Amino acid sequence: MKRNIIIYLFLTVLISGLTSFTVVKLSGDKSSTYSYPQDNTLIKKTNLTEPEFPDFTFAAENAVKAVVHVKVVMKGTNQPYSLFDFFFGYGQQQVPREQIGAGSGVIISGDGYIVTNNHVVEGADDIEVTLENNQSFKAKLVSSDSATDIALLKIEANNLPFLRFGDSDALRLGEWVLAIGNPYNLRSTITAGIVSAKARSIPSMDGSFKIEAFIQTDAAVNSGNSGGALINTKGELIGINTAIASKTGAFTGYSFAVPVTIVKKIVEDIMKFGSVQRALMGISMQNIDGNLAREKGLKDTKGVYIAEVVKGGAADKAGIKESDVLLSVNGIEVNSSPAVQEQISKYRPKDKISVEILRDGKQKEISVVLETSNDQIAMVGDHKSGILKFYGAELKNAPKDKLERLEIKSGVEVVSVSEGKFKDAGIKPGFIITYINQTALESVQDLQSVIQRSRRSLLIEGVYPDGKVVYYGMGL
Repeated sequence: MKRNIIIYLFLTVLISGLTSFTVVKLSGDKSSTYSYPQDNTLIKKTNLTEPEFPDFTFAAENAVKAVVHVKVVMKGTNQPYSLFDFFFGYGQQQVPREQIGAGSGVIISGDGYIVTNNHVVEGADDIEVTLENNQSFKAKLVSSDSATDIALLKIEANNLPFLRFGDSDALRLGEWVLAIGNPYNLRSTITAGIVSAKARSIPSMDGSFKIEAFIQTDAAVNSGNSGGALINTKGELIGINTAIASKTGAFTGYSFAVPVTIVKKIVEDIMKFGSVQRALMGISMQNIDGNLAREKGLKDTKGVYIAEVVKGGAADKAGIKESDVLLSVNGIEVNSSPAVQEQISKYRPKDKISVEILRDGKQKEISVVLETSNDQIAMVGDHKSGILKFYGAELKNAPKDKLERLEIKSGVEVVSVSEGKFKDAGIKPGFIITYINQTALESVQDLQSVIQRSRRSLLIEGVYPDGKVVYYGMGL
């Protein structure tokens, strides 16, 4: 009897073990290899250990706390009450016409730094941020960058929930993503979709310089979503929702986000230098299609065709030539102009990168030291005491002794002037700028902020060392 019980227990344990082993094998390793039956070419090896339908709840419930509502007020120009008032002598009585806009933003640090779109806050006189818990704060525009449509705000708060940066370079086509924002003032709205494309560009309607290498998704994005978060299933920020492709102004299946690799670089530049440190290679590019490949005698359509090399630019100095094909930047393959822009935008002037080119059918690796342009706004050194380069001029905070001698409270001194708009306007070294567009300047950061809000022109007021007050006009 005792022997039978022992045998029974042994068989029970053995069957349980075999069952557990079988379950683990079936659920733990679902790697599959797909191939074309015609030539047995390997396509993909994939692991199916994750659930067929991913769980978004963790990412959504945590990330939504770090997405804010951004309200902007633009006072605009004063207008007469009516034509009757104007013609009968009451035209001097004017009333401001306020314009109110709204968008979204993403908290990126516990002490109140918030990323949004430049177009959300551009021209704003007042900015108000409302958190997910309905707390409201006045926000300050730290700085913005129109080329990437990114702006950085600051509110006075601590211990805020914030999103960590993910890796947008690691995104794969078909990967699930969530868009979080405030469409139509519906707070904390979450939509889901997949990555439809990477390094996508949208034509610039005004012809201005843009850096566009958007993440395209089919997550629903509408008016008010601008500046909101695009996150992965881990709850990491991988993009800032920026635009949609639509004939109606409402979502029709395509939305676009600025990759977090670009966002992170812009934010770091603003925090460290006070402005964006934009690097340039000094090349003009063409995407390679079948027609261009045949015309130029290229074997395939990989890479980007270099149509022009700027004389004296970074690429020219490195030995890159017209008709070379750019294949990769620091080991990352590039097959479109936006993809090249996305990679270069990660770096600053004087950074060294390695590029791979194709020349006369042979691949070659070249080191390039990136440069900048005098026509860009670029800060050199510590932004608290550094020099701002703008349109060929170098500017810095005016020294205290000069301010006291001229009996002015604050201003920005023009240190030097070379070829550019400052020289064309007639501004000379030693000039201390006190006002731009009727806004008093206390530092180079104030000057930069006013310039970035200005759309067409600048009215510059200042004082020369001899005490002479002069006004200048400058187009942008």
